[in-house]
Amino acid sequence: MNILEMLTWPFMQRALIAGVLVSLCAALLGVSLVLKRYSMIGDGLSHVSFGALAIAVALGVTPLYFSIPVVILAAFFLLRMASHPRWNSDAAVAVMSASALAVGVIVISRTTGMTTDVDNYMFGSVLAMTDTDVMLSVALCLAVLILFVLFYHKLFAVTFDESFSRATGLKVDRYNTLLAVLTALTIVLGMRMMGAMLISSLVIFPALTAMRLFKSFRGVMICAGVTAVVCFCAGLTASWVWSTPVGASVVAANLAVFLASCGVAFLRSR
Repeated sequence: MNILEMLTWPFMQRALIAGVLVSLCAALLGVSLVLKRYSMIGDGLSHVSFGALAIAVALGVTPLYFSIPVVILAAFFLLRMASHPRWNSDAAVAVMSASALAVGVIVISRTTGMTTDVDNYMFGSVLAMTDTDVMLSVALCLAVLILFVLFYHKLFAVTFDESFSRATGLKVDRYNTLLAVLTALTIVLGMRMMGAMLISSLVIFPALTAMRLFKSFRGVMICAGVTAVVCFCAGLTASWVWSTPVGASVVAANLAVFLASCGVAFLRSR
């Protein structure tokens, strides 16, 4: 099967454009999230997005437009719960993740049942991407990248030393909230193609891979972004060649690169 033929199909072109942008955003944000030990926030928000999807389908409204404000609100509350002295980030994510997933399953079971649209959102599908989805993804991903670049130094400071940043007068809560909101947008955008069950892998794997190879924050950021884009393209190509699900193929590509980076790190240490 000719791989170049893949790019002649409009649905694959849409998947490539949206997927590369979402992967890049997820990887850049994932570095800060992993370093702050918020790496599971992507998993929690993906389950929230599934719950929002189920409600949207039941109400007959556009799932993407409904999910974005719901997941952003969830990110805000998740951050507040995680910073509360009686909670920790893992417990906050677990509570919100399980609750949202339960709500989604109940709503689906009482309304539409497991339709093709719901299945696409759960596990992802390149065929599900529409021109509107791509345009919205491009616009929001560019907004995420621009905000990330503009506030890069602030996010760097908040990531490594919140106490010092707070002491110097930096609005730590504001930038933590910005990080959570950007992550929420990225999760919702990637859900259509990667699926709610697998989208969190785009946040975690590239960051972990880059941290095995580089020590500087800038080096890790660049490596994570490149890794995410390469792995997405490899996964999309593998999906086309072997007719496997895109989400699972992208995760498998990320896993292979992560294991290779672990091998490189092991050889370096010897």
